[in-house]
Amino acid sequence: MKDIFNNLDDNLKYVIDALSLATVLGTLMDMLPSIGALFTIIWTAIRIYETKTVQGWLGKKDAE
Repeated sequence: MKDIFNNLDDNLKYVIDALSLATVLGTLMDMLPSIGALFTIIWTAIRIYETKTVQGWLGKKDAE
């Protein structure tokens, strides 16, 4: 699954991150359904998991 996200353009990742943040804010204001919050939590968890820090904690070799 990580390969899928590695192949995405960084600009596209930033757009998805912005949409994720907008979803969080909208959910907090009760403007969006709970399913939107669930997708946002999943996306944010994936982005955090991909960071070099977390990969280093997990002992991944390619985390530099």
